[in-house]
Amino acid sequence: MIEAMPIVSASTGLHEILALLTSQLHPDANHKEDLVFLKDVFSEKSIGYLMKIHEKLKQYEKHSPTPVLHSASCLAEDLAEELQNGPLEDDEQELLLLLSTPHLKAVLSAHDTVAQKKFDPVLPPLPDDLDDDLEEESVKIVRLVKNKEPLGATIRRDEATGAVIVARIMRGGAADRSGLVHVGDELREVNGNLITHKRPDEISQILSQSQGSITLKIIPAVADDDKMKESKVYIRALFDYTPFEDKATPCQEAGLPFKRGDVLQVVSQEDPTWWQAKRVGDCNLRAALIPSVQFQERRLRYRMKMGSVSAPISPKAPTSSLRRSFRYRKDRQGSPGEAHTPDANHTEFLIYEEVAQYFPRPGERPRLITLIGSLGARIAELKQKVIAENLRRYGLAVPHTTRARKSHEREGVEYHFISKAAFEADIQNGKFIEYGEYKENLYGTSLDSIHRVLDQNKVCLVDVQPEALKTLRTAEFKPYVIFVRPRIGDGQGKQFGSSSSLSVAATDDDLQEMKQSAEQMDECYGHWVDYVLVKEDPASALAELQVVLEKVQMEPQWVPASWVRR
Repeated sequence: MIEAMPIVSASTGLHEILALLTSQLHPDANHKEDLVFLKDVFSEKSIGYLMKIHEKLKQYEKHSPTPVLHSASCLAEDLAEELQNGPLEDDEQELLLLLSTPHLKAVLSAHDTVAQKKFDPVLPPLPDDLDDDLEEESVKIVRLVKNKEPLGATIRRDEATGAVIVARIMRGGAADRSGLVHVGDELREVNGNLITHKRPDEISQILSQSQGSITLKIIPAVADDDKMKESKVYIRALFDYTPFEDKATPCQEAGLPFKRGDVLQVVSQEDPTWWQAKRVGDCNLRAALIPSVQFQERRLRYRMKMGSVSAPISPKAPTSSLRRSFRYRKDRQGSPGEAHTPDANHTEFLIYEEVAQYFPRPGERPRLITLIGSLGARIAELKQKVIAENLRRYGLAVPHTTRARKSHEREGVEYHFISKAAFEADIQNGKFIEYGEYKENLYGTSLDSIHRVLDQNKVCLVDVQPEALKTLRTAEFKPYVIFVRPRIGDGQGKQFGSSSSLSVAATDDDLQEMKQSAEQMDECYGHWVDYVLVKEDPASALAELQVVLEKVQMEPQWVPASWVRR
């Protein structure tokens, strides 16, 4: 039976009320077993400990002072400035002097410092005489609601203990959104089924096939708040990745497929092998796994060593030579150069490039527009048409040559005419982005000629061999690279359009050569390309290029992060 409770005041603590209630429990013949159980529960030390915590939290919630504002110093300065703007009455003059005293300024500054701090409650210490069973590992029951999406967590087997451990939590997934499952938690049961003796792949299958409510029995790990901070690193993928073809991934369903050129936000690099990332522009907020730079480079080196596959690598700019011919046969452009076997110990692998958004600002020099083209693209004609339609906005980098000036040509308009000795001296001084020889005369495009156009606040268009991108891809030029390639059909004897009203018949061999040229250039230099323009005919290609040029100057673009860092 329970005797009449003593009168308690509003200030009586919850743990004190619990103690009074326990003291009033006296077993009788009818309810002896129930009352003994109830008394044992109320007498439990852990219950008393929790009640003390509850009381401290309620006391803090009730009496914690809340600052009215955090910027008293700023308000005082604003008020003093306002008073100085007009004639002052006696009391206003006194207030201004008061606000100017160092003592009051110090008090207001101290107020702001205290107001911005967070004062957490001091909880009572854990009693030293707790029962041994309370010091044993605690078990947490977690119930998650999951539809057709993955759970958003991967698991592993601890080699030392054999325990099933949560290896990673995918940002934005069901487990992450719940806030109840953490890396390092030990998983004991799934929907009431003991899983300690099952293989991780069997457990993953159970989790992936479960729909609706999933109940997990977990032994929590020690939380580390710092590990849950989301990263803000953005990268551009320089290769294609399909997780279902990757046998090394810890969970294929948790992998993020991407294409070369996709921009990814890396939200976690805690795992040195598998990063968590989201594709920029995706509506899906759940992060997924991608191979880290270190892991991808390590296995590419291994594959190259074993000779199983050719790894994607960054092309090396060829050594400049006075006898190099590069683009003067307009209808037969040179292909990007023959592939060479790289040194596996000094290879620059194409994996990711850190990027940031670049916002064009008024008064800033325009970005350099760089055109590269495969065989048959006729990019020089396309460039000339863009410039001819808007001479005030677009400019041409005037090339240098050692040939004699013709009667109708003007210095600095068609070419800069210089001597061979001067040309060779400029080569040695690194003034050319590319150069070559044609009919025993030297031709080249200089860095100075590009600067002259950009300094006039004009958009400079250059068409170069792709090897020149190695020189141009700097924060100084911030080049936007457009790859122009002709559309190759399957029909035999296809008429391939030119700038005139006539058409040049392209043979099957010509078409095959154009196709191979485009594929080879895409394979070797596609990671540097910002836009691919497939040229159907001159008119549509010109219209498409003009739209792209407008966007480049008006809209934010993803560029290498080093270009926007100060």
